[in-house]
Amino acid sequence: MKQEILLQIQKLGGNIDNVKGNSLQKDLESIEFKHPLYPNDFEDELYGVDEFYKSNQQLYVTNKKAFYDSLLDHFFSDHEIPYGQAFFRNFLFTPFRKDSDDFDELDGLVEDSEIREVVTGGDLEFMCICYSYGFPDQYFICLTDPNQENPTVYGTDHEVFFQEIENEGTLEEFFKRFLTKDEFLEIVENYIENVKTDK
Repeated sequence: MKQEILLQIQKLGGNIDNVKGNSLQKDLESIEFKHPLYPNDFEDELYGVDEFYKSNQQLYVTNKKAFYDSLLDHFFSDHEIPYGQAFFRNFLFTPFRKDSDDFDELDGLVEDSEIREVVTGGDLEFMCICYSYGFPDQYFICLTDPNQENPTVYGTDHEVFFQEIENEGTLEEFFKRFLTKDEFLEIVENYIENVKTDK
């Protein structure tokens, strides 16, 4: 995996300590995030920010630093409150490998020939890398992608699971879609300090 991808994952708060560079699968399996990922367009909606401010207004008045520390702790904790975020997950999906637990999971829904019209790779063995509350809501890479350093990410949705697949760009581009904690804080702080009118 490209060093730039690993550095971006680290900037986003991911743990890459166990990445050894032995294989794409092993590298992805060894990456950990203990918090959700917020997309670059989070500022368009600011899900949950008004509610957090309202619940913690007294702390904001008495100690702004503690307020913002608490806000980051809340939004970047291991929760699934729907704030428009994405969740890094790294599990195998091998519906075309005969000895796998999920073999034939797509049986009757889609043929491997249809998937190959979009997906580049040898064996159609996938790893889910992320799911979100948006559309598409699940993101995969093909473990046999010809570019093992920077594979293509594919998006699909639970309602049309693998019947509709979109090319979402490279893994490097994918991780650039998300905000670091500092970028997230800058957006939220700007909103609370300069835009929010009912404080």
